[in-house]
Amino acid sequence: MPFGAHEAMEVQDVLNEQICMIDHLALYKEMCSDPVLRGMIDHQRAHALRHYNELAQYTHDYRAVVPTEVQFSQVTSPNEIRYGLRNPAPVAPVELGQLYDAQIARALLLCHKNSAKNLMAASLECADPYVRQLLLNGANSCNYQAYQVFDYLNARGMYQVPTLNDHTAKTMLHTYQAR
Repeated sequence: MPFGAHEAMEVQDVLNEQICMIDHLALYKEMCSDPVLRGMIDHQRAHALRHYNELAQYTHDYRAVVPTEVQFSQVTSPNEIRYGLRNPAPVAPVELGQLYDAQIARALLLCHKNSAKNLMAASLECADPYVRQLLLNGANSCNYQAYQVFDYLNARGMYQVPTLNDHTAKTMLHTYQAR
């Protein structure tokens, strides 16, 4: 079964992005000093490589892969998230050289967020249901992995979640009524 023009172009972009992510994760792992972060990067790189191989394999042999929908559970309960700002440390670009763990984790988070958006957008351009599902699985996986990184950063105070005054949040959200 041939790909449509949109599918071929979107899949090419996704595969290029996946290669870049896999390569960056290898670099981040080498620069990382925290064993927890290093383990997360190692696991996420292996997962990204599996996804890349699955998608690349399908483009060569349409019978090679029959994707199933992948669902992930939450990493943390909402009660474990640390909300509010607690004197956040200043953040600024650094000179070239060694990255530190917080930079690596933030880069990893942005990598997954952007990849999830790109994979979802690419899936919307696909007619082939298997390509579409492979891309959706990738988007869901990146969403899950971004949450893992958020959880890591939040637990260490490196990703603080700003809040609104309780009255403001309730006033804003309680204007919407279920029917």
